[in-house]
Amino acid sequence: MKELPKVYDPKVVEKKIYDMWVENGCFRAERDETKKPFTIVMPPPNVTGQLHMGHAMDAALQDILIRFKRMQGYAALWLPGVDHAGIATQIKVEEELRKEGLTRYDLGREKFLERVWAWKQKYGDRIVEQQKQLGASCDWERSRFTMDEGCSKAVREVFVSLYEKGLIYKGSRIINWCPHCTTALSDAEVEYQDKPGHLWHLRYPLADGSGDVVVATTRPETMLGDSGVAVNPNDERYTSIVGKTCILPLVNKEIPIVADEYVDMEFGTGCVKMTPAHDPNDFEVGQRHNLEIIRVLDDNGKVNELGGKYCGLDRYEARKAILADLEAGGYLVKTEEHAHNVGTCYRCHNDVEPLISAQWFVKMKPLAEEAIRVVKDGETRFVPDRFSATYLNWMENVRDWCISRQLWWGHQIPAWYCADCGHITVSREDAHECEKCHSRNITRDEDVLDTWFSSALWPFETLGWPEKTADLDYFYPTDVLVTGYDIIFFWVARMIFSGCEHMKQTPFHTVLIHGLVRDDKGRKMSKSLGNGIDPLEMIDRFGSDALRFNLVTGNSPGNDMRFYTERCEAMRNFANKIWNASRFVMMNLTINDCELPDKLELEDKWILSRFNSVAAEVTENMEKYELGIAAQKVYDFIWDSYCDWYIEFCKTRLQSEDEASKEGAQRVLLWVLTETLKLLHPFMPFLTEEIWQALPHKGDFLISSAWPEYNKAHDFPKEEKEIETVMNAIKAVRALRAEKNVPPSKKPRLYVETENTAAYTDGIPFFKKLAYASEVIIASSTPENSGEMAAAITSDAKLYMPLAELVDIDKELERIGRELSRAQNDYDRINSKLSNDAFVSKAPEQVVKAEREKAEKLTALIENLKASVKNLEAMK
Repeated sequence: MKELPKVYDPKVVEKKIYDMWVENGCFRAERDETKKPFTIVMPPPNVTGQLHMGHAMDAALQDILIRFKRMQGYAALWLPGVDHAGIATQIKVEEELRKEGLTRYDLGREKFLERVWAWKQKYGDRIVEQQKQLGASCDWERSRFTMDEGCSKAVREVFVSLYEKGLIYKGSRIINWCPHCTTALSDAEVEYQDKPGHLWHLRYPLADGSGDVVVATTRPETMLGDSGVAVNPNDERYTSIVGKTCILPLVNKEIPIVADEYVDMEFGTGCVKMTPAHDPNDFEVGQRHNLEIIRVLDDNGKVNELGGKYCGLDRYEARKAILADLEAGGYLVKTEEHAHNVGTCYRCHNDVEPLISAQWFVKMKPLAEEAIRVVKDGETRFVPDRFSATYLNWMENVRDWCISRQLWWGHQIPAWYCADCGHITVSREDAHECEKCHSRNITRDEDVLDTWFSSALWPFETLGWPEKTADLDYFYPTDVLVTGYDIIFFWVARMIFSGCEHMKQTPFHTVLIHGLVRDDKGRKMSKSLGNGIDPLEMIDRFGSDALRFNLVTGNSPGNDMRFYTERCEAMRNFANKIWNASRFVMMNLTINDCELPDKLELEDKWILSRFNSVAAEVTENMEKYELGIAAQKVYDFIWDSYCDWYIEFCKTRLQSEDEASKEGAQRVLLWVLTETLKLLHPFMPFLTEEIWQALPHKGDFLISSAWPEYNKAHDFPKEEKEIETVMNAIKAVRALRAEKNVPPSKKPRLYVETENTAAYTDGIPFFKKLAYASEVIIASSTPENSGEMAAAITSDAKLYMPLAELVDIDKELERIGRELSRAQNDYDRINSKLSNDAFVSKAPEQVVKAEREKAEKLTALIENLKASVKNLEAMK
């Protein structure tokens, strides 16, 4: 047994303990047919990432679960990895190139990708090292990267397989385009914001000169690409003009007027301009009515050569110029204020542009069917369950997924275009000729796949798929996915349909959803607000265990939490309390094994019974993913039951001449401390392992020791009730002493009036030590002179202490006199106001009412103080 230093220093302990775990393979998951597997795949952080509070929450929850299951005897695998993060990483490297006065085009694709890989080698492990500081007990030997050789093979296999099944296709569709990132985005990558805008009413003259139609639009800059006007076929205002043509202002060309039920008769004028190349709904209407598709904005959001004199203007500059010309030509009828939902890029937050573009898509409807069924049938469940509805609503209304991105960093699409016959060759291996005409005049598609395409395969590609590996057979399907509600569409849904399609099994049985970590005012942490809190700074100041415990005790599944730095300080104080309690136990140990004694005292049975209940409850909470509740129960048991009560109960025995009693106290103190460290270990791994290593113990490491289980032999309900009866009485006496400012040095007699004499008789030593009683008299009748005593009441006893033994009567009379004088002065002042008719008639009713209530309270206080004076003078 080694001695613990006086002060717990996380900076010294945490690295030493983590290195010990790694060196001894404590995180390694082995296939073991005698054990049940338990698998968590880590949501791979971006290779560009730096640990933020959301990552810390995510990692802490996963680590708590994996440590718990490892201690329960499962073959527990927490599989880590990093995502290549297409757009984010490319932007980082392009920023570096700009400092050198270069662009990626100056380097060319091959040299640029060499730069990205070099950047990945330099910075890619930064977030991994930060996760280790947090205590993440991943099997690092299995760590994966979404662009490593195995994952790349899996991505190509999935692409080709879905293409062969007709579930991947290339087509021209309206897609979400970010002019800033110059790439397509999937629907899930678009964030919608309500923004103030305008609704412009524009006059389009009828070609036959019989009048005009007025259309309402929020996007006048796209009118250059209008190829029709639509009205609702049920709108009687416009039945006469359906089939006619009108003149498109500024462009001066005829466009048809069509009838389509898509048009909302209540919106604007009920006439809508149709721009099939720049609006998904217009595109659908255009398909039904064979309207021309005219794209007038380029990839940078500027007007292209089809925009005439506006060519080269940014979309918002073009808007101003077009509106000015419409007004000058008499075509602008009116302008209304109009707030509307605008799509923005999830990464750069610029407005997204709907554009017609040739892209690669995944056909989602067939894939969604099984992914919907597994959630409806409970094969995969969300915790909390309300997120099932969010998931199902999205999957039931899912549109085809645009998977091509106009980037260089990522999985390049395995498709080759034949310049001679136009055929597209899609191949698992690099193609060198057209599979149709065998021409060697082929070029590869330059686009890469959406980052989420490879992430969607994460639960099975990381275990070796498409190869049939032993790991895949043993550890798949995984058990729990821990993630935030903000990526249910991005990632969770795509993993579920991918697992169902390629593995014929859902990838996990539970999705544990956590909320965002917000600042102490409930605001989202962001650079713009400057309110971000660096988890590494918190670890440096308070230790990793304190940060972890703060994050988990403030957390309930699916809900956002507010982060308070003061709670990290409180959790560090909790760590110090455990440390000091452990040092106290060790300083009093003369034993070198951790076995319970044959004979148990009343207080021993109480603490064992309490621990037994807590162990059962905590296990149940952990199984239900109520990690915050479980952590709080362990906290309360350690702070209250063990430190504040049981250690105090034992102090007399530890100083006793009775060796058997002394050793019995040591054994129970040590056994309960050791078992409690096991309950606390998933939450505060560093502190608990350091203390456990210093105590007499069995086995090599706390991390791999057995999780405590409920033991019927340690169930002592009668004794538990007896001790808690005594504890409640001690609390009542302490409260009474505190109320009367009685110092611990004053030790009056304590009279206990109760029918439950046995329990109180057993508690006499505790009353003397913890309630500072000189003598304890227990009886079933009220003591004489009880009127001269201070009294407290519990559920089954009345407790009395002679006032003369509690306080200095002269000093108490002096104190009460001062309080009585203050109360009388306050009463006289308020009574003077209330006696003034002018005040009562002119002051607001609630003010007068408040003053009357104060006067009533002061009257009661004065009467009580006078009664106290009378009692004290009688005693004197």
